[in-house]
Amino acid sequence: MKTIEDYRALLLSHLEQYNSGSKQPYQLYDPIQYILELGGKRLRPTLTLMTTDAFGGDTSKALNAALAIEVFHNFSLIHDDIMDNAPLRRGQQTVHEKWDLNTGILSGDAMLILAYQLFESYNAVQFKALTTLFSQTALEVCEGQQYDIDFENRFDVTIPEYIKMIEYKTAVLVGAAMQMGAIVAGASVTDQQRIYDFGRNLGIAFQLQDDYLDAYGDPKLFGKQVGGDILENKKTHLFLKAMELGSEQCKAQIKQLFTETNLSSVAKIETALALFESSGAATATKQAIEQYTNKALRCLSDLPITDAMKQMLQNFGLELMRRSS
Repeated sequence: MKTIEDYRALLLSHLEQYNSGSKQPYQLYDPIQYILELGGKRLRPTLTLMTTDAFGGDTSKALNAALAIEVFHNFSLIHDDIMDNAPLRRGQQTVHEKWDLNTGILSGDAMLILAYQLFESYNAVQFKALTTLFSQTALEVCEGQQYDIDFENRFDVTIPEYIKMIEYKTAVLVGAAMQMGAIVAGASVTDQQRIYDFGRNLGIAFQLQDDYLDAYGDPKLFGKQVGGDILENKKTHLFLKAMELGSEQCKAQIKQLFTETNLSSVAKIETALALFESSGAATATKQAIEQYTNKALRCLSDLPITDAMKQMLQNFGLELMRRSS
């Protein structure tokens, strides 16, 4: 039985082969090669290969579908970085900073097309299923990004609205990655939906955990500055729960804090954390993480896969949730 590292090694070998050589015009293809070589955990395409194997399929036949997920994900990162005016990605210059804005836009556009091309190696039935799922997912990712932008200037965002935003922006791509693996393996439509729901709920839990760790994580273990979302005035689950559960005084303090421009970074973070704690938002967010993790794990129970594969998928999901706090 393969390990998670075995699946990742298969993917990286295929990616290296795909990304080798140079294409012209260099100004279009060099940025694509650059972003694909920047690394990252490659979680989504690894899940595609794991799922194909879980349903008894040939993982080598799932490599192009897995790679399509990775190429699309990195396309979205290029455009996200442009929209956020971000200077760094994985510790390196973002594409639009290393080259220029127009190159970032055009190379990102090309990556979306390249992702679709990777499905051309599949038979007609699989091609239709894969591209239909991919198109729906890609559109939802764009919708999620727009919701996120819309929320920046709103103080009346509800928890259901926020969950829908992170579902579309983050979770649907995890679900689609797993469903693609099931499609390649020839799993039934019912089982495809179950594994999609596992990935989708896991993706929601992962993003909620990300919200929580941004505020309460150990920066050495989490890998990011703690309190970054607070400093950027992001309406995370913690913020929204504080606005939902807090007293009128607490809500007024939070609203003022998230429009404050003269407060020091340390003071702003410390004040926000205190309000998240006193309002019950911190506890409520931890409960939501557990709720969506359990929903994901329940999706595995009825799948016609071996207990060993169920355990591997469960362990993978729980490991994501155990990123250090």
